[in-house]
Amino acid sequence: MMAMLYASKICMEVENPKTRKPWVFADVPAKLRQQVADILVNECSLPELVPEEFGGTAA
Repeated sequence: MMAMLYASKICMEVENPKTRKPWVFADVPAKLRQQVADILVNECSLPELVPEEFGGTAA
């Protein structure tokens, strides 16, 4: 459930209240990163937002 929330914030480019910039993968807590990566790659078809170490294509 929380992983889907973070994935949707990243997809919709919602402003992160701490950084005042859009949410990015690095803002996701470490425990949820693999789950968020799976959602972004498999369900949202956005591998460019996920680092290679988590199965994406971002450098």
